[in-house]
Amino acid sequence: TAIRRSIMRSVQYSGTTAFTDFADLTFSNVTITANGCLIYNDTNSDKAVCVLAFGGDKTSTAGDFTIQFPAADASNAIIRIA
Repeated sequence: TAIRRSIMRSVQYSGTTAFTDFADLTFSNVTITANGCLIYNDTNSDKAVCVLAFGGDKTSTAGDFTIQFPAADASNAIIRIA
């Protein structure tokens, strides 16, 4: 099992909302079925930040499996605090 990391690129603010920006993550040439992922804090004993459900199984067969994060803004970012 390979662990890949999408590095949080920044924390930004819009009005009273703070939000994060993550780089998309691609696993190349894999056969995988996934239903979610875990975002964790690598600098704080790998403590979980949030668990994401993909809304169903997502599959790749001998190809690229990409997790595409939403736009980093106050309405869409994957992690927002208002």
